[in-house]
Amino acid sequence: MKNMSRNVKRILIGIVILAAVLLLSAALLVRPSNHRVWTAGQEQLPNAIFDGARVTIHNVRNFPWGPDEAGTAVWEDRTYDLDRIASAWFVLAPFSRDNRGPAHTFLSFGFADSQYVAISIEARREAGEDYSLLRGMLRRFEIMYVIGDERDLIGLRTNIRGDDVYVYPIRASQEKIRALFVEMLQRANALHERPEFYNTLTNNCTTNILEHANRITPNRIPYGKEVLLPGYADELAQRLGLIDTELALADARARFLVNQRARTFAEDPLFSVRIREPD
Repeated sequence: MKNMSRNVKRILIGIVILAAVLLLSAALLVRPSNHRVWTAGQEQLPNAIFDGARVTIHNVRNFPWGPDEAGTAVWEDRTYDLDRIASAWFVLAPFSRDNRGPAHTFLSFGFADSQYVAISIEARREAGEDYSLLRGMLRRFEIMYVIGDERDLIGLRTNIRGDDVYVYPIRASQEKIRALFVEMLQRANALHERPEFYNTLTNNCTTNILEHANRITPNRIPYGKEVLLPGYADELAQRLGLIDTELALADARARFLVNQRARTFAEDPLFSVRIREPD
């Protein structure tokens, strides 16, 4: 009887191992693609055309979002003068107020003419597909750079999803800010031509920001728990002097939380300027 029980256990373990091997093999055979039916807001890949100091970005997203994330598709071509780039901003949106660890991070760039453009690195989902940390490790999503207006990328999170969003000024020279912006646009162009899989641990929003930043200033930011749990990335950024403030972290979080201003100025043409104004 005991031998039969052990045999049954061995068979069950063998079935589990075989199933895991088959699932892994199937995942490894899948190839990334830019040609699927994508979820709303991720249908178009941006690409940038450089002409000296001017860059024209195609497919800048500027959706007005309604309840249940029903968005009206608005894709625009916008031109920016690289000589007038003035600021960079680190945007942090924790997924939950109760568990700060999981979060989305992205960057935004400001120009001397009060233009702002955000670059959000995201898991590109097919229509009807939900994001999952586990599926993000199993080659289920492609990765994409969403380039968009802040009223879209920030407003979607503050006003529709109800996420806390922090917009921190980055301490860096104009030269490095410009290099970082160009780097990210070149990466967006590369993904436009050669798709890649998203990976929750190694190819996500925060790891890509880290790689971009370290190529501009080598070995400046270490890979650690704040990258794996990016809700704490502002702690790391402040510790390294990357946030342009003298405030303590708790005070900086209170100062740069933009939710109330984002709701108040949701329809203001100067949305990006208004959310940065002190209360």
